[in-house]
Amino acid sequence: MIIGCCTVKLKAEWISSLKEKRMEVKKIIEKTKNKFNVSVAEVGCNDIHEIIEIGFACVTNDGRMANSVIDNVLNFIERITDARIIDTYMEIL
Repeated sequence: MIIGCCTVKLKAEWISSLKEKRMEVKKIIEKTKNKFNVSVAEVGCNDIHEIIEIGFACVTNDGRMANSVIDNVLNFIERITDARIIDTYMEIL
């Protein structure tokens, strides 16, 4: 069993309140869950308006497949939001 984990930080400069941030985070999480078979959650930076930190994980039987899923999810997140990716951390276990 191979587990692929990734944490992605996004900067959304237009967000000025936690309410706006929650709406953007919810949109990203729901669209990602609907498109891919991954677990997704907000994992950090909860009190900072402009920074969104989302983590996701997948389970496969092949390391290349886990890497491919993570790359596809990152590309998808980049396409569905105006927030720009400022940092990613990926781990294959």
